[in-house]
Amino acid sequence: MAQPLVKKDDDHDDDLEFSPFMGIEKGAVLQEARVFNDPQLDPRRCSQVITKLLYLLNQGESFTKVEATEVFFSVTKLFQSKDTGLRRMVYLIIKELSPSADEVIIVTSSLMKDMNSKIDMYRANAIRVLCRIIDGTLLTQIERYLKQAIVDKNPVVSSAALVSGLHMLKTNPEIVKRWSNEVQEAVQSRAPLVQFHGLALLHQIRQNDRLAVSKLVGTLTRGAVRSPLAQCLLIRYSSQIIRDMSNHGQSGERPFYEFLEGCLRHKAEMVILEAARAITELDGVPRQDLAPAITVLQLFLSSPKPVLRFAAVRTLNKVAMTHPMAVTNCNIDMESLISDQNRSIATLAITTLLKTGNESSVERLMKQITNFMSDIADEFKIVVVEAIRSLCIKFPLKYRSLMNFLSNILREEGGFEYKRAIVDSIVTIIRDIPDAKENGLLHLCEFIEDCEFTYLSTQILHFLGIEGPNTSDPSKYIRYIYNRVHLENATVRAAAVCTLAKFGFMVEALKPRITVLLKRCIYDSDDEVRDRATLFLSVLGNDGLVDTEKDSIGFLFGSLEAPLVNLETSLKNYEPSEEAFDVDSVPKEVRSQPLAEKKAKDKKPTGLGAPPPAPVSGFDAYERLLSSIPEFASFGKLFKSSSPVELTEAETEYSVNVVKHIFKSHVVFQYNCTNTVPDQLLERVNVIVDASEAEEFSEVSSKPLNSLPYDSPGQAFVVFEKPEGVPAVGKFSNTLTFIVREVDQSTGEADDDGVEDEYQLEDHEIVSADYMVNVGVSNFRNAWENMVPENEIVDEYGIGPRDSLAEAVNAVTDLLGMQSCEGTETVASNARSHTCLLSGLYIGNVKVLVKAQFGMDSTKEIVMKLSVRAEDQSVSEAIHTLVSCG
Repeated sequence: MAQPLVKKDDDHDDDLEFSPFMGIEKGAVLQEARVFNDPQLDPRRCSQVITKLLYLLNQGESFTKVEATEVFFSVTKLFQSKDTGLRRMVYLIIKELSPSADEVIIVTSSLMKDMNSKIDMYRANAIRVLCRIIDGTLLTQIERYLKQAIVDKNPVVSSAALVSGLHMLKTNPEIVKRWSNEVQEAVQSRAPLVQFHGLALLHQIRQNDRLAVSKLVGTLTRGAVRSPLAQCLLIRYSSQIIRDMSNHGQSGERPFYEFLEGCLRHKAEMVILEAARAITELDGVPRQDLAPAITVLQLFLSSPKPVLRFAAVRTLNKVAMTHPMAVTNCNIDMESLISDQNRSIATLAITTLLKTGNESSVERLMKQITNFMSDIADEFKIVVVEAIRSLCIKFPLKYRSLMNFLSNILREEGGFEYKRAIVDSIVTIIRDIPDAKENGLLHLCEFIEDCEFTYLSTQILHFLGIEGPNTSDPSKYIRYIYNRVHLENATVRAAAVCTLAKFGFMVEALKPRITVLLKRCIYDSDDEVRDRATLFLSVLGNDGLVDTEKDSIGFLFGSLEAPLVNLETSLKNYEPSEEAFDVDSVPKEVRSQPLAEKKAKDKKPTGLGAPPPAPVSGFDAYERLLSSIPEFASFGKLFKSSSPVELTEAETEYSVNVVKHIFKSHVVFQYNCTNTVPDQLLERVNVIVDASEAEEFSEVSSKPLNSLPYDSPGQAFVVFEKPEGVPAVGKFSNTLTFIVREVDQSTGEADDDGVEDEYQLEDHEIVSADYMVNVGVSNFRNAWENMVPENEIVDEYGIGPRDSLAEAVNAVTDLLGMQSCEGTETVASNARSHTCLLSGLYIGNVKVLVKAQFGMDSTKEIVMKLSVRAEDQSVSEAIHTLVSCG
């Protein structure tokens, strides 16, 4: 028996962690690998060297081609050893080295010999290694042996062949699909693992044939599946079939629901849990159908096994998000789990109780949570804090106790993410519950007295500057704010100066006191703090820096008129001269956002990360920009602005994209232009638009761009008139015209003489989707039922052959320009039918809802049944006309 690596010591305090691989180096191990070439092999020594090699490979150590080849050829010599343990190590190292096609031939004969060995361990491992390293050509040579292995009497060999088939199905599906008869025989095996692996492989083989999968599941649900693991797989396949049928409009049918319910009485705990989870995750399952699953999960809450308690409470936690009332019967059992030794179980229990509890139980829960919070890690605390925030919004009358709880834990020790979660929760409560404002602001003021995080301090000070002046007694916050000027770093001091200025401007009675405090700040050691104090003293003193009170409000509380990126670019391009920098010269257009920013923008921010109640979107910026141009002021309210459409290639000398602004009877094309040639200055930049293919549009005016320096974006506008309220469509050809003046890069001066030039741009179109704003609805069913049924129009359309249903769904969604609802934009990979729910706002602010039901036959021909409801029947007709023409 091997001796222990570390000697056990009676004094456990002096125990040190020790790794047998500590300090090993690749070069030294490769030197040791020479023992593989010894005439008299030492199996124990060879196994130790292979173990070290495997350790290096799994730690990410890379072997050169020469090193890997030398090790591989040395390892192949170990097949001459009869030692069973060494042979297993050889199998492992061959798999990890992943030899090339030329090298595989060296070991193929040895592995094939082992496949037919009388030693079952050799056979199973040889199958696994061969299937890992060979390609399709060699696979056909050993296919006969693999088929025999699948039906082998030894379950280890059979299971190895089935698992190998699962891996090879990804690379050689045609060969593996020929094994269906043998795999079906394996599914009937009495060995649990063989049955499990056989069912998994058979389902993978048939997964693209919905009817075949349904028949397979139907047969096995009536038969005797002995393996609990296979039973769990069967439950998953059954629930997938039920979901597919509900997605295809057959919501009334649940063919395997009785099987799922029957599995709740299975003797294996894993099967019971899997069945309960499957039932609770079914779409639209009524509360009475949930009851059996909830009852079983409730019993598991009191199980002595931690894994069962965890699985049950996690499942109930998910159910509480959609059916909180169905879980209320388990509340007493879950309250006992708050003190569970496993902190994951305790966290899930408390968050579930917060979701399912009623208003009368809030106080009792808060007392229990107080003792519970000190024992869990920050990541669990954040989950609890977020649950409390939701509970406070649900029961606004209980904000006092919940706010007090948040303020108490805010004073305790914790990391940045945990503290930020608490602060965000308090800010959200302040914004959503007006009565909580003053109490919440005081808690935040007390927190910044000893806050160690600069980011949180500055964000809270900014929030105080917005909300504090509007409270009943703004003066009580001044002490907390001014303390920051004396006790904090320069960043926080600068933020405190800004907040003081906001109080001084908004609260006339405080202005003299604020002025005195700001005067003290002009002697600060940091220039940023001094500059801000001087600037705000000028604003508060009304010394002519700003003309009106409106300008002062805009200066202190408003956002930048131009995007910050554009301001930064313009400042970088500004060269110091006698002429001051003109802020009005900064382009005000909104550039298209990178994909990562768009994804981030789609997430609704909360707390301090959220802007004040009316966040500025791209649409708001466009609306401000257009309303500031006198020529467009008479067009009325802007209905929609499109995403920028690129009209040039990425690497061309001029970059141009167009944004389409839709008004009631006008369309404004905003051409965003960028000059990417350093030694050129473009002047009188205009876009000549040919609307010969857009007969319903007539050009009204154009607004050229006077000057376009290098890398400084600018906009040119062209306005078209269209019939009022009519969704006119058409194609527009575009030519960029300008005068080019050469620029001397050493002096920055442009030539006096310029040359007229033009640049052909890509065409762009006004399509029907441009007259639809994709506005979602929170509850599609209620919105549909509340819409006037008489305005509903239903028709069927042939969409033609498509590669998948998802492609057809995306095409119709893009054609209509509407917002998909309730996740129906996602289509299962093997789906043959699907229902997509869409909503939008049609020009004239008419709400529109659409149900699009798709079906695909065996030839991939797709048909669609389209049901449209709108506030105006003519709009329903317009949507159908659009689809029939599109």
